[in-house]
Amino acid sequence: MVTGGARLSGAVKVVGAKNSVLKLMAAALLAEGTTTLTNCPEILDVPLMKDVLEGLGCTVTIDRDVVTIYTPEEIKSDADFDAVRQFRASVCVLGPLTSRCGRAVVALPGGDAIGSRPLDMHQSGLEKLGAKTAIKHGAVVATADKLTGAHIALDFPSVGATENILTAAVLADGETILDNAAREPEIVDLCSMLVEMGAKIEGAGTSTIRIIGVDKLHPTTHEVVGDRIVAGTWAYAAAMTGGDITVGGIAPVHLHLPLQKLRLAGADVETYETGFRVRMNGRPVAVDYQTLPFPGFPTDLQPMAIGLASVSDGVSVITENVFESRFRFVDEMQRLGADATVDGHHVVIRGIEELSSTSVWSSDIRAGAGLVLAALCADGVTEVHDVFHIDRGYPQFVEFLNAIGANIERVTA
Repeated sequence: MVTGGARLSGAVKVVGAKNSVLKLMAAALLAEGTTTLTNCPEILDVPLMKDVLEGLGCTVTIDRDVVTIYTPEEIKSDADFDAVRQFRASVCVLGPLTSRCGRAVVALPGGDAIGSRPLDMHQSGLEKLGAKTAIKHGAVVATADKLTGAHIALDFPSVGATENILTAAVLADGETILDNAAREPEIVDLCSMLVEMGAKIEGAGTSTIRIIGVDKLHPTTHEVVGDRIVAGTWAYAAAMTGGDITVGGIAPVHLHLPLQKLRLAGADVETYETGFRVRMNGRPVAVDYQTLPFPGFPTDLQPMAIGLASVSDGVSVITENVFESRFRFVDEMQRLGADATVDGHHVVIRGIEELSSTSVWSSDIRAGAGLVLAALCADGVTEVHDVFHIDRGYPQFVEFLNAIGANIERVTA
């Protein structure tokens, strides 16, 4: 239950990124022994990944923001169907299992309803390294007697494919060159941890990554990079509510374009070494957006951009270039009174001064968060349903918002 009309003001600190911690947990499969991850977010997907790893033979403990993973000498190669199918990130065990075991069976994963995310590039990359892959009985199956370095060029800078190719190539014979690789900060974080484990990787954060295979990796202790999507959510919350929020625990360079868009919308944005401040005085001005892989505008912040455009002065055009079904969110925004029209992968939004309260439904993590922020800009009380999605990506979401001025109550059906 969200009561509209609040002006958010205060300070928040983000912890480790959802889009990094799950991949780092999977990378722990590459080395026998105990790997420790710090600054981990307390979100639902972390215990889900714990279940996946324990099904493979690991022992995993979660103590607030610290995750400890013991990987035995012998691990299983078949990822449990019930655990894997619950969330998309579980597919990131494919590379480590193929590399370490010479065999991987990973059920086709579930996750957010934001569009098609096939595994073609994951499979093609592994095949270029010498594996054989197929889809059988609802699972992707990969086998390899020995992986060998190769030159791999991705058709699209897929984060997931980049991660699986990286974690397979680090133990392959020889050199792997990965062109058109994803450049996201979470990829850099994964590469940093792999290097700490003894991998030889150059070019992380650029479109070309070079990996020299090594015989063996060792466990490490690693701090998870700050969550730029959570930080961006707080930034857009400040702009949407005419608020003033200082966000810590994040490198502002990871949000360069989203923060620049807020400046264009009329916000006062100050950046620091490990954080930023967003202040919005008056009504925001309409700005156009198009989502692209990093360093472009993140698709995960598209619902927040739509929310801001809905209450801005003027007309915004928002173009979705990554996931074709992400505009399902627009249907719920229309329930709130937003003047939004979808045309293919574009949505045209004519801003209004205030949204109207109603009942809305979350379809994925970011849509859920975006609907809560939009509800803060509505008259009266809005019910946001299926908020379990939000819990998968945002630690203590309601508590943080209430601490900076929101009036939100979590109600159990």
